[in-house]
Amino acid sequence: MTLPTPDTALPHLSDVVPAVLTAMGATGFESRISLPTNISGACVLLIDGLGAELLDTYAADAPVLAGLRGQTLSVGFPSTTAAGLAAVGTGHHSGEHGMVGYTFRLPGTGVMNALSWRPHPSGDDLRATAEPERVQPMATTFERATSSGIAVSVVSGAQFTDSGLTRAVLRGGRYVGVYAIGDLAARVRTAVVDGGFCYGYHADLDLVGHLHGPGSEAWRLQLRQVDRLVESVVEGLPPGGLLAVVADHGMVTTAPADAVDVDADPLLLESVQAIGGEARARHVYVEAGARDDVLAAWRTTLADRAWVVSRDEAIAAGWFGPRVAEEIRPRIGDVVAAARGSSSMVRRTVEPLESSLIGHHGSLTTAEQHVPLLLAYG
Repeated sequence: MTLPTPDTALPHLSDVVPAVLTAMGATGFESRISLPTNISGACVLLIDGLGAELLDTYAADAPVLAGLRGQTLSVGFPSTTAAGLAAVGTGHHSGEHGMVGYTFRLPGTGVMNALSWRPHPSGDDLRATAEPERVQPMATTFERATSSGIAVSVVSGAQFTDSGLTRAVLRGGRYVGVYAIGDLAARVRTAVVDGGFCYGYHADLDLVGHLHGPGSEAWRLQLRQVDRLVESVVEGLPPGGLLAVVADHGMVTTAPADAVDVDADPLLLESVQAIGGEARARHVYVEAGARDDVLAAWRTTLADRAWVVSRDEAIAAGWFGPRVAEEIRPRIGDVVAAARGSSSMVRRTVEPLESSLIGHHGSLTTAEQHVPLLLAYG
């Protein structure tokens, strides 16, 4: 079996914020993306779910975005929101920032949901016992920028103001909670005009893609709203201002015929202690001494629907980046499965809502891995 490996010829999502901050005059960052050095105010705006292939396919629905189309970025594995936001916020790959999945097993805690910061599939808030600053202790890019004297703001949904994920990977700036797309555009414009750095986040394109499928009529109409959002920000860029639009992952439409219900197959559950990840990227945590048997069972059952590897094989293939910190290794499954084509590894008993979705992401296909880097200058 030939394993996919990250495209190291492409810049990584984690490279964007350091490059922008360097262009603003901040010191101590390594810039791997060439930008002008006369930037006086900037925003990195992340559009959840805006894959590069999707944008190229539906460019007619997003003329402003398409007109800014430039470089392509790789997001790394898993191609999911928690990992993508952590890459932006820390400047590192998942093997270092530790957000290795939508859900993953945290030693001493169990399987947790990185977005809700609660046990998976349900349970009480974990912020007091799995303190976000301890789960992800590295200084964020925002903390480092603030130390360099740059005013940093995080402009995102008001409901995420003090969330576990915000505290873990986006801390260090002034949090500006917003409630609607116009609110987001106005706050981003203000931050750039004031000469600071801001990170902005918009979630709705991803939500519509999950519910109706990427490329559906609803998704294309939502893409038009995103295009207008970006146009509104670009119109307000001052001289020396920069807007960098990125995404955390792309998305694929999964086929019901290619779905494997893990909860309904005893062979996939034998000797398994816990399962994390999501439908396109699974972490399988096994009983002591059972790794090889579980690996064989998952490979046989999933066949050509997924790449199924051991933890060591996934790390050696570079799935989690060029370096995996020793303390992060236990968060990665003993067995890791990444979906191929339009397949999915659903859990209809444990994850009924997620299993009902049409659009998914998380795996290593280019549709999920590649996102655009769109640059606009004042």
